Amino acid sequence: MTPPVTRREARAAHLLTVASAPVRHARARRADRIRVTFACVATVVLTVGGAAAITSAVIAPDFTASAGVVADAVPPSESPPAPQAVSALPAPTVAAAPALVDLCADPAFVAALNAGDDGGAIEAAGGGEAFRTAVATGHAACAPLADLGRVWAVVNKARPADPVDYRPGDLVAPPTRDNSGGTLRADAATALAEMASAAATAGAGEIALASGFRSYEMQRSTYQRQVSSRGGAAADTVSARPGHSEHQSGLAADVTACSSGCADMGAFGGTPQQAWVTAHSWEYGWIVRYVEGRTEVTGYSPEPWHLRYVGHELAAAYHQGGWQTLEEFFGLPAAPDYPA
Repeated sequence: MTPPVTRREARAAHLLTVASAPVRHARARRADRIRVTFACVATVVLTVGGAAAITSAVIAPDFTASAGVVADAVPPSESPPAPQAVSALPAPTVAAAPALVDLCADPAFVAALNAGDDGGAIEAAGGGEAFRTAVATGHAACAPLADLGRVWAVVNKARPADPVDYRPGDLVAPPTRDNSGGTLRADAATALAEMASAAATAGAGEIALASGFRSYEMQRSTYQRQVSSRGGAAADTVSARPGHSEHQSGLAADVTACSSGCADMGAFGGTPQQAWVTAHSWEYGWIVRYVEGRTEVTGYSPEPWHLRYVGHELAAAYHQGGWQTLEEFFGLPAAPDYPA
């Protein structure tokens, strides 16, 4: 006969049965509760704040392991602001370059040309720089650079006067100090007088015309004197052959510095007058035609005394563009030598 089970033995058996069953560790149960809590938080955050709020919810809460609940959550007022939605990316602004037009199709430009109004033609073109661009790009064929009657004419070793014995019809002596320099075209003579007056007012000293217009015959004599004293090759760097001189246009002026008397034009460099002319001649429509470092383009040694009248509009464009030769200004080939 089996002896009766005591209460102590029954409780021991019950404990053995419970111990043999699979048991989930208390830490696992706490982790489950944490995961559930996080899932709930994440769901709310996704609904309200988007991706940035999720980051805040993950970082900010402090989970208390012993209690299995979220503690010290960051108040909504301290959460970082949600990113603003962007409806469209900003488009870059590209300024369109003005289209080049044929100036010869512009009635106002053609009318000014036919009237002999060089300044009016340049104004109709849109100003000095617009005119220069049109010429350099072949959009002003009706205003050729070979026309010595125009302020934009270009004469050099590769571009002779046409006709070869050209002579302006409006030559006058400029109202400046008389140095027997001869005459200039009327508009150039007026501009030279204005420049000389401004230089004197500025305290730079007096400026006089040493040599202005030279006819084909006069240039031939001038050139031959240089050949006789220097030889042909050297003469070509300081004097133009007849028919190739800017002086024949009446738009070129060799100037000199004066005080009690007037010095030779070769002594013009280094004087206060020369410094003032270099800085301000463009304001009166003049440019220094042959400058240092451009002999390979013009074919001539530097001549700080040799000025060329191109009118106020073109002189301003020349100065503002930093140009140093008319050849480069109008997009012409260099002319260091005469054609063979």
